[in-house]
Amino acid sequence: MLKLRRLAALALGLLASANVLAASQLRIGTLAPKNSLYHRQLMEVGEAWRNAQGDGAKYVIYPDGAQGGETDMARRMRIGQLQGALLSVVGLREIEPSIAALQNMPLLFRSWEEVDYVREKMRASMEKKFLDKGFVVLAWGDAGWVRFFSKEPALRPDDYKKMKFFAWAGESEQQEIMKSLGYTPVPLETSDILPSIQTGMINAVPATPYFALASQVYNTAPHMLDINWAPIVGALVVTEKSWDEMSPATQEALRSAGAKAGLQMRTKARQEVDEAVEAMKKRGLQVHKPNAEQRKEWNDLADKLYPRIRGKMVPADTFDEVFALLKAYRAGKR
Repeated sequence: MLKLRRLAALALGLLASANVLAASQLRIGTLAPKNSLYHRQLMEVGEAWRNAQGDGAKYVIYPDGAQGGETDMARRMRIGQLQGALLSVVGLREIEPSIAALQNMPLLFRSWEEVDYVREKMRASMEKKFLDKGFVVLAWGDAGWVRFFSKEPALRPDDYKKMKFFAWAGESEQQEIMKSLGYTPVPLETSDILPSIQTGMINAVPATPYFALASQVYNTAPHMLDINWAPIVGALVVTEKSWDEMSPATQEALRSAGAKAGLQMRTKARQEVDEAVEAMKKRGLQVHKPNAEQRKEWNDLADKLYPRIRGKMVPADTFDEVFALLKAYRAGKR
């Protein structure tokens, strides 16, 4: 009996040591480039966590997609290889599909004010859904509007049917929808975009101006369509397991740092959209602004997309909720 007690005490001690070790490690993955706005904000969050956690706390960020694509990072969090990640909707919907409503509904949002309004109205319920799946949302951010960058000038939706489009490797539903409308998607990870457009594997890239500038995509695809196709929305999440291993004081410090980082990401990223476009224009980017007739063609395309998106890329109830929220917001503005 004495030996059994000693063994039990040893096992409990080892378990406690393992929990302390796990709680002292926070590994975060992201596609964001090293030294970018997003990487710097993750460093700020890490510093706050490290100070609260105490001696021996180890905080590691893997930028530039070092841990794979966003679907890979979602999987790595589930099996404990990462404790958190800064993800766009592409990765977040692997955890909770309803988040797709904030990004995968083209030409629906007309301004950042509309995006903020809908996100805030849905935030509490969305965070609850993520928690039910085992993840804690620490920050909400965004990265600008998606524009179309291409090797040849294009203004109408039909102009792009002869092009090969970059498509997120993890979004098979989107690829099917594109094909059904006569477009040619080429599924890739973001790290493959630049070599693929340089070699001709693709010749059109839906991307934010900041990404196009940072990745130098615009050098090979120097034509940009000036249309806000959709916002890139994201969030910093950590696993509930890693969260529960932190003390209440550490949790509070991390949540506070996350909220501050989210505000910085949203505010500064929006400023950098216009700055990035101006910087690229000075280096040869040609910006094409559709006229009223061409814009109507884009709106007609969006109207064709919505029935295909509802219930497939975006859960039907969430799709309907976003439309209702926007209707109420626009009525109030009027």
